[in-house]
Amino acid sequence: MKKGIHPDYKEITVLLSDGTEIKTRSTLNANNGVYKPEIDSKNHPFYTQKAFTAKAGRVDRFKRMYDKK
Repeated sequence: MKKGIHPDYKEITVLLSDGTEIKTRSTLNANNGVYKPEIDSKNHPFYTQKAFTAKAGRVDRFKRMYDKK
């Protein structure tokens, strides 16, 4: 391999929203070796199902508006 063209590959800590720490290696330039992602599996709507419950009210309202009596 050529010297001086590859990024540094160092150990970093990923700190999830619930406080869980994961040690891994990365080329990411993290502050003080700690990376704090804004979105992870503990707070993303896909995993928490929060975005899908908001749509349930829309379906009920649609059925009430166009329900044939």
